[in-house]
Amino acid sequence: MQSSNTCANNYSFADRAYASISQRMLPAELALMQDDIAAVRRLKQERNAIILAHNYQTPEIYYGVADIVGDSLVLAREAMNVDASVIVVAGVHFMAETAKLLNPDKTVLIPDSRAGCSLAESITATDVRNLRRRHPGLPIIAYVNTSAAVKAEVEYCCTSANAKRVVEFAAHEAGTDTVIMLPDRYLAANTARTTSINIIAWDGACEVHQRFAAADIAHVRAQYENVTVLAHPECPEDVVEVADFSGSTAAMADFIRKHRPTRVALITECSMSDNVAAEVPETEFVKPCNLCPHMKRITLGNIRLSLETMGKEVIIEPVIASRARISVERMLAIP
Repeated sequence: MQSSNTCANNYSFADRAYASISQRMLPAELALMQDDIAAVRRLKQERNAIILAHNYQTPEIYYGVADIVGDSLVLAREAMNVDASVIVVAGVHFMAETAKLLNPDKTVLIPDSRAGCSLAESITATDVRNLRRRHPGLPIIAYVNTSAAVKAEVEYCCTSANAKRVVEFAAHEAGTDTVIMLPDRYLAANTARTTSINIIAWDGACEVHQRFAAADIAHVRAQYENVTVLAHPECPEDVVEVADFSGSTAAMADFIRKHRPTRVALITECSMSDNVAAEVPETEFVKPCNLCPHMKRITLGNIRLSLETMGKEVIIEPVIASRARISVERMLAIP
């Protein structure tokens, strides 16, 4: 796979990785997946469609049908450059909204509109307006894990990959040493540890990452010698403190590709370990992980159905879309 995380229409690596993964499947399960994969690939050509898949998708999606894979920042950037008429987002709803914001003239589909996010649901546009009244003049940064309505109320968006850079840029542009960051309190706290900017945080959390604890890391280290622990910055601060490295899903994957640790534990959503393991078979993956129930609503079957019926189109009210697009484009424009 290219470092850009773009598979395009060259499936050579993806097919090899999928072949390796398929050896661990039951014959009946494999037969059904192969039929769906073939159908999705055919439908993509017929519909002039492209599939964006987050790192948390299961391997048969990630390697079987995705054209572009990566974290939220990669998907946001790549969504701006696609030539397809149709974009299918194998991820949660805020990711599909972001793709639509950046591609207003394209058809954006999400295979299951119920694929939500605990972070996105933890804050509303009204909450943001109330925050602004309590803290007039301070720039507000919304994690990309928010609805378009929330993005429409803020100055900047950020992802876990660029949070520090956006915080410092926003503070500099506003001439202040304090910013508001929402909705993830753990991402805000872990970002604050890396910068001199004061961060006022919202009290949201990812239901997957907040379940990890420092005791889990101690347990992994006690069981497995020489294990390298990588933690997502949505984890609680005590987890990040005892990890060997903390970063976005893309940063964690890049760390493994570069350093090739003998044994690694990814403290994040479970499917990512399977996806990265296909690229670095010499590394042993310890999996003290949690599943995201929302990501798992996306399946090969409903991706196929979405392309067959052109169903679950993402629609954003034009006034909200035009305002929300500004905060996302400001993020992408930061050097």
